[in-house]
Amino acid sequence: MNHQNSDLTTKSGRQALLRAARVSLGASALLLALGMTSGCVVAVRPAPVATVYAEPTAVQEEVVTVEPPPAQVEYVGVSPGPGYFWVGGYYHWYGGRWIWYRGHYARPPRAGAHWVAPRYELRGGARVYIHGYWR
Repeated sequence: MNHQNSDLTTKSGRQALLRAARVSLGASALLLALGMTSGCVVAVRPAPVATVYAEPTAVQEEVVTVEPPPAQVEYVGVSPGPGYFWVGGYYHWYGGRWIWYRGHYARPPRAGAHWVAPRYELRGGARVYIHGYWR
């Protein structure tokens, strides 16, 4: 009878040891996962893309069939560097519909140039879209 009790104690002892090992392993895995995800996240800003703008020989205008939707709200971020100018977002008439061009930073094509934003006018009952350009 004594031999049977020591067998049960050994079995329950092994089961308790296995349970403790599982808990320890789970806790270690959890700590490892937390350690791997708690680092700092650094967003790298892409390098500015050089854009070449040609000044139009004449201001481009189009008669459009509908007014543009209200302008979208934009967040003006930090300039990517000296000499950049914020070109605010605007609706552009393309393919018979309005397309939103998001605001962005751009370098003027030459020193002293400034951006003339696109605009929309009513002329003799017709809606006219006047393209934006660098002057």
